[in-house]
Amino acid sequence: MASKESLPETAASLGLNARLMNQAQINRNSENEGETVRERASRSARYSGGFWCLVVTQFQGAFNDNALKFLVIYLVVDMSLPARERDWLVLVVGALFALPFILFSMTGGFLADRFSKRSVTIGTKWMELGVMLFALAALARGNLGLQAAGVFLLSSQAAIFGPSKYGLLPELLPEKDLSWGNGVVELGTFLAAISATVASGFLAFYFRGHQERSGVVLVGCTLLGLATSLGISRVPAANPARKFNRNPLGDLGEQMRMIRGDRVLNWAVVGNFYLWFLAALLQFTIVIYGHDILRIDERHISYLQAAVAVGIGLGSLATGYLSDAKIEYGLIPVGAVGMTVFGFLSASHGISLERAAAYLGLLGFFGGFYAVPLNALIQQRPDPGRKGGVIAAANLISFVGVFAAAGVYFALAEGLRLRADAIFFAGACMTLAATFYAVVFLPDCVLRLGLWVLTHSIYRLHVEGRDNIPERGGALFVTRELTLLEAIFLAAATDRPIRFVADAKPLAGSAPLIRRALRITHPAEDGVANGVLRMAAAAFAAGEVVCLAGEAASAVLEDSAERERVEEFLRENRSPIVVVSEKGARGGALQNKDGRTRASRGRVTVKFGVPLTPTENFDLAEALSSLKATPALRFSASD
Repeated sequence: MASKESLPETAASLGLNARLMNQAQINRNSENEGETVRERASRSARYSGGFWCLVVTQFQGAFNDNALKFLVIYLVVDMSLPARERDWLVLVVGALFALPFILFSMTGGFLADRFSKRSVTIGTKWMELGVMLFALAALARGNLGLQAAGVFLLSSQAAIFGPSKYGLLPELLPEKDLSWGNGVVELGTFLAAISATVASGFLAFYFRGHQERSGVVLVGCTLLGLATSLGISRVPAANPARKFNRNPLGDLGEQMRMIRGDRVLNWAVVGNFYLWFLAALLQFTIVIYGHDILRIDERHISYLQAAVAVGIGLGSLATGYLSDAKIEYGLIPVGAVGMTVFGFLSASHGISLERAAAYLGLLGFFGGFYAVPLNALIQQRPDPGRKGGVIAAANLISFVGVFAAAGVYFALAEGLRLRADAIFFAGACMTLAATFYAVVFLPDCVLRLGLWVLTHSIYRLHVEGRDNIPERGGALFVTRELTLLEAIFLAAATDRPIRFVADAKPLAGSAPLIRRALRITHPAEDGVANGVLRMAAAAFAAGEVVCLAGEAASAVLEDSAERERVEEFLRENRSPIVVVSEKGARGGALQNKDGRTRASRGRVTVKFGVPLTPTENFDLAEALSSLKATPALRFSASD
C-alpha cells in the first residue's frame, strides 16, 4: 500500500492542490454561514410559540386523563367495599384506561400520517370537550358505570391524539434538540400527572357528595387545552396519499414488520413496552400500599404518586440536557440500574411515608433516564412518511404493557397473595431482568455509556458542525489519521453508529475487544475499494455510516479505478462525504507527545465539514486530497 508521502508531485497535482485550497476556503465560508443560520434556526425552534403551545396542550391533556382516572379510583376506594371487590374495580378502571390505546392507536397513526398533525390535535381537543361534558353528567349522577365509561372515552381521545403529539416533535424541532424536546414534554407530562394525582385526591376529599364540581373544573381545563392547540405551528401532512387499512391487525402487522427490520428501533419499542408496564404496576400498587401498609388517606397517597411523577419529570429534563444535542441511549443502562436499586429499597419493611416518597421519587428520576432516549429513538428512526404509524404501533404496544400490568397485579395480589411491598420487590426483580436484556441485546448502549463517561470526566468534548451529519441514510466520513482515541471521540461525537476502515499500525497496541466494540477493521488484502464497498453496503443497509482514514484513504485516492468504483457506489446510494477534522488542540490528556501518561483533563474538538455530494462541486478525489492540508484529530490538556 502506498504512503501519503509517495503521492506524485506533478504539475497537475499541484494545480489540483491550488484549486482545493480555493474550494476549501469557499467551503469554510459557506460552513460558517450555514452554522450561523442553523444556530439561529435552533434557537428559534426552542423558543417557538408553536412548540410551547404543544407542550401546554399536552400538559392539559395528561392532566385531564390522569385526574379523571384517579378521581374515579378514589371514589371506588371511598365506597368501603370488601377488599377483593375494591381491588377488582380498581383494576377494571385501569384496564378501561389502557384498552383504547390498544383499539385506537393505529387509527391515530393513520390520521397523523394522512393529515396535518396540528389539525388532528385540534380535532381531538374538540372530541375531548364532548367527552368531558359526558363525564360531568356522570359525576353529577354519581353513576360508577357512566364514570368508568367516561374514563374509556377520554382514553380513546388520548389514543388518537398520541401519534400526532409525538410525531409533531421531530417536525417542530431539529434532530439535535429532539432529546431536549422530549425531556421538556416528559417533564410537562409528569408535572401534569403530579398535579392530577394531587388534585384528584383533593377533589375526591373536598367535593365528597358534590362531584359535579370536579367535572366543572375538568371541563374548564379542556377549554384551555383547546385554546392552546390553536397556537401549534402549522405543518403539512406527512403522507397525504396513505390509504386507511380497514383491518387494524393487518396495519399493526405491517408496522411491526417495519419495526423488526430496524434492530435499534425494535429494541426501543420493547424497552418502551416494559417502561409503561412497570409504571402502571407501580400506580396500581401505590394506591393499595398507601392504604394497607402505610395506613394513609387519599391525600397522602397522592403525595407518593406525585413523588414518582416529579422524579420522572426531573430525570427526563436532566437526560435531555445530558444528551449533548444527540440521542444518547448510553444513558439507558444508568436508568435501568437506578430503577432496580430504588425498586428494591421501596420494598423495605417498616419505612416511613417520607422514606417511601424519597425512594419512589428516585426510582422515577432514573425512569426518566430510561424513557427519554427510547422516545427519541422511536420518533427519529422511522421514515417521515410512516412515522405516525410506527409511533401508533409503539403506543399500542406500550399500552398492552399497561393492560398486562393490571393482570400481573391481580395475579400477584390475588393469586399469590402478595402484599403491596412484596409486589414492589417483584417489580424490582423484573427490572433487573430488563437491565440484563438491555445489555445483552443492545450492547451498543453500554459502549455509548462508556463514551459518555469518558467525555464527561477525563476529557471535555466539543463538537462543531454536528448539523452536517446526515440524520439518516448512508454517509462516508473521511479523516487523515485514526488512532484509538480518535476513533473513540469520533464515535462519541455523534449518535450515528460508525464502522471504521483504518490502518492497522496506529491501532496495533489497542485491545482487540475494544476494536471490535468500536467496529474498527483494516483494509482488505484484495483491495481497499473492495473492502470499503462491502462494508459500506452492509453499514448503509443498517442505517450506519463508514469512516475511511489514513493510508486506506490515500490508497483509494491514488488508484483511479478504485476511486471511480467508490464514487459510483456513493452516487447510486445518494450518500454524501463528510470530512472530519479538528482545530487547535495538540497533545493529549491520557497520553502526551512522548507517549507518557498524564492525569490532566483533556479538551477535544471534533469538527464535521459541510457534506459533499459526489455529483456536485466536490468529487471523492478532491475530498480525499483536501485531507492532506487538513489537520487530523488532536487532543490537548486543558489549562
